[in-house]
Amino acid sequence: MTLKSASAAPTFVTYSPNDEVDFVIVGAGAAGGVMARELSRAGFTVVVLEQGPYLRAADFRHDEFAIDNAALINNYRKQPNTLRATSSEVAKPASVIQYGRMVGGGSTHFTANFWRFHEIDFIERSRKGPVEGSNLADWPITYAELERYYGMVDTEIGISGVDNASPFEPPHSHGYPLPPLPIKSSGVLLERGAKKLGWTAFPSPMAIISQPYRGRSACVQCGFCEQFGCEMNAKSSTLASVIPEAEATGKCEIRPDSYVRKIEIDAKGRATGVKYFDAQKREIFQRAKAVVVSANGAETPKLLLMSKSNLFPDGLANSSGYVGKHIMFNGGAYAGGLFEHEVNGYKGTVVSRIVHDFYELDPKLGISGGGGIDFRFDSYPTSFARGGLPEDAPKWGIQYKRMLEEYYTRSVYMLAHTTQLPVETNTISLDPTLKDDWGLPAISLTFKKHPNDVKLSAFFLERGVELLDAAGAKKSWTYPGDDPLPAVHLLGTCRMGHDPKTSVVDSEHRAHDVKNLIIVDGSSFVTSGRGQPTMTIQALAFRAAEHTAKAALHGLT
Repeated sequence: MTLKSASAAPTFVTYSPNDEVDFVIVGAGAAGGVMARELSRAGFTVVVLEQGPYLRAADFRHDEFAIDNAALINNYRKQPNTLRATSSEVAKPASVIQYGRMVGGGSTHFTANFWRFHEIDFIERSRKGPVEGSNLADWPITYAELERYYGMVDTEIGISGVDNASPFEPPHSHGYPLPPLPIKSSGVLLERGAKKLGWTAFPSPMAIISQPYRGRSACVQCGFCEQFGCEMNAKSSTLASVIPEAEATGKCEIRPDSYVRKIEIDAKGRATGVKYFDAQKREIFQRAKAVVVSANGAETPKLLLMSKSNLFPDGLANSSGYVGKHIMFNGGAYAGGLFEHEVNGYKGTVVSRIVHDFYELDPKLGISGGGGIDFRFDSYPTSFARGGLPEDAPKWGIQYKRMLEEYYTRSVYMLAHTTQLPVETNTISLDPTLKDDWGLPAISLTFKKHPNDVKLSAFFLERGVELLDAAGAKKSWTYPGDDPLPAVHLLGTCRMGHDPKTSVVDSEHRAHDVKNLIIVDGSSFVTSGRGQPTMTIQALAFRAAEHTAKAALHGLT
């Protein structure tokens, strides 16, 4: 173990691969960052392996061209995917899985629309009954058990919002640490439409700080939020919040450009560390007493499936056969509205007001699940020119240019965030032939929407157009289908449960088959919720870290 001085001034620790650290964490995103801080603060030695680079606020730019060329996400040319609808088909190359590939993961460049799950999300199977064609199940924990950890996310990550703003919100044991961000013009329009329809619009909780907080600068409303890293450290990514605090303990090393390929186990079936490729594609083995996998809902099952052995011929921790099954992305619906006056939605944060009147639908509708709606404008000039206009708009010429000028400043978009059901045949697997640049199997997605998902999206599309019209849009239009691909909410592939025969991890995120293997990210979700899973991922990570630290005192036996 050695110490090195970073340019930012604090002294950071580095470990040798031969040092047996207490924990090696795979992934430095929403969950991995939380796990790193909590475990290092508890006194454990930690190495975090992140496949992407370590960028800081000073490295981020308002460069649309760079963002369009995958500056902060996985690169499909280097890490291809394949897609098929059913297992009887041959999967074909397609860009289907998207995630943040850098320290901080997707939390560095997400919208930061930050909702808690509600009580119903954890108990929908017992409350509403089964859904044919779906493996809908209750979580092994309840909202009440997770509520305290949601509060930790509010405080430790830094969330702006209004207490008790919505009659639909679940109980909060304490208030938000920061006041809400300013309302946008699109938020004013949403409030207008919701009031006319008898719905409730309220300030969206945002993982963006509205005031200086814990040494970080407040949001300056630059407008470059979604897809971009925050130059002010105002976005409450793990990069800006918990990862620097993990490093400050002197117990945690963040090791970027480290692409993990296998978790090694001993003859007793216990994890002993991980093999990974460094920036020069040299294979290295990092020894550890325990392994935490927080790679995301697609890369986590991929890693487990690649970690085959004589003890686990079907993949590590996969005695249930459930590793990779039940992939969920959340559903949605998208519509646009043109208003008489300028809205200029490109300014400021993406979202400021949301509607949850349809979070839990009336069973009489015959549709399971529910969702929420926001108004937004999340296009930048180059992307808007390629796809922001209605589908019947001209694609070139004088009229096209005139429409771009009018629609860019006067358009508002409705985005619905909805449930997606867990279906056992929707899977992440290893492609049998296609390899990535490291010679590892490509992720293969087998996915077909459940009929309920289609009905739910259609219902929310109607509500969204209704809301745009009520808000005063002089013209509204819809975008066909609810195709979630490339998908960014990667959920459900290593589901949590009490029964080892029907789940991969227990209620404390320990793999049923390997007691010193902890899996905490979107893969452990049992249901998809109604969208915006990041806050729940982080609440689960705070809870998992607490349980893991206690168990580690007894050797994770």
